[in-house]
Amino acid sequence: MATAQAQERHDPRVLALKAGLLTVWVAVSFVVCFFARDLEFVWWGWHFSYWMGAQGAVLVFIAIAAVYATVMKRLAPEDSLPPTGVAPDV
Repeated sequence: MATAQAQERHDPRVLALKAGLLTVWVAVSFVVCFFARDLEFVWWGWHFSYWMGAQGAVLVFIAIAAVYATVMKRLAPEDSLPPTGVAPDV
């Protein structure tokens, strides 16, 4: 599937970014749901657990995607360009 050359080019910064964003995803998805009864404080006029279940988690997931796209655009702009003189793999 993946060639050795592609695996060697994988940037450790990208792996760190993915690990950090996955940690945020796990915290929002599972930790908040698991401790929902303990998170009884008011956030913008609503109970925090209700707010996270209703709309907060979706907003966090959109933010995760936006952060990933922005950081990847800065980290590897040359990776988005096709190599010159080589036909793309189909």
